[in-house]
Amino acid sequence: MAFSFSFAGDDIEEDVQAPVQTQTNNTATTSSSPSAAGAFPVQGKPLLPPTQHSLDDLLSRLPSRIAFSLLDIHLGGSRILQLPRRELWDVRVQLMAEENTDNLSESEAGLGDHDVKTGIYEGGFKSWESSVDLVRVLARENVTDVLLQDPCVLIELGCGTALPSLALFQWALGERKSDQRHPLVLALADYNPSVLYLVTLPNLILAWALQRRSGDTKLDEAFSLDGELELTPGVLEAFRQTLSCDRITLSFLSGAWSSEFVDLLYRSGVPANLPDTTKTLLLGSETIYSPFALESFSSTLRSILRRERRERSSGNARALIAAKRLYFGVGGSLDDFVDKMRGLGTSVRTLFEETQGVHRGVVECLLS
Repeated sequence: MAFSFSFAGDDIEEDVQAPVQTQTNNTATTSSSPSAAGAFPVQGKPLLPPTQHSLDDLLSRLPSRIAFSLLDIHLGGSRILQLPRRELWDVRVQLMAEENTDNLSESEAGLGDHDVKTGIYEGGFKSWESSVDLVRVLARENVTDVLLQDPCVLIELGCGTALPSLALFQWALGERKSDQRHPLVLALADYNPSVLYLVTLPNLILAWALQRRSGDTKLDEAFSLDGELELTPGVLEAFRQTLSCDRITLSFLSGAWSSEFVDLLYRSGVPANLPDTTKTLLLGSETIYSPFALESFSSTLRSILRRERRERSSGNARALIAAKRLYFGVGGSLDDFVDKMRGLGTSVRTLFEETQGVHRGVVECLLS
């Protein structure tokens, strides 16, 4: 099943209309190749297994330069946060240069007319309204205070372009002093592996480079006047060195949400030697757009919250989830998610509501 949330252009600039649903070609839905496997159950299709991806492996797949634009997010008053996003046309150029047929089905779906194509692509190339809502809530909740005071684990499920994680990454780079650099783990997970190396990691590198360019002449020279960053070996090595010096660990996972996904997250994504006082924040935006998605996401979210309680009894874990009130024609809703999470033994409170235009919200989930 393929459908579009009917954004004009590439992503979040316009209002959303009712999604259009169409039936995909039957031969596509019976493919068994990993790149075509779906995030949610589709008859005749296996689930893409959870897989960990090393930073070095993803860095090796980057092109020599990436083009980007800046998204202005108004945080209230005169405060504006600028977050970089790799241009989708630049992603297309890389894919054509690679001529990688393994990624063709998911990439064509993600860069075409469909925002989600169940069984092939789960929406990671584009940015969504609710991810901007989540960034604003993170700013209002003063999450930077936690980044400054405690060891932290930040997990974004269904990260895609990773706007919330980009905001937290920028704040961590800009506000943590040398004597305040507690361990910071940023675990980013998306169903499609191609999303991680085509947009998630490039956006993180762009966020770092823009934040540090004023104090580094060579890094500043890597930027071109027409909105590109040259990824020289020196730039990538400086990125690695920043992560090491700032005690920041980046972890990347792909595949379907499941108990196996949670096990892999704690085997390879979240270090086992973190202090017992570590604070954990789970993030998710536009992850519950269908009943299948809502069911698997809710179960995975609860499993991670319970795992955190077992692993670090003196710390605390909270989840901030952003979504539309109703995904017309698809079946998912924020109210259904809230009911599901409460039924699983979590307390839920509303942090943000948008009642103009497309109704949306951000909720906090905690283990009772």
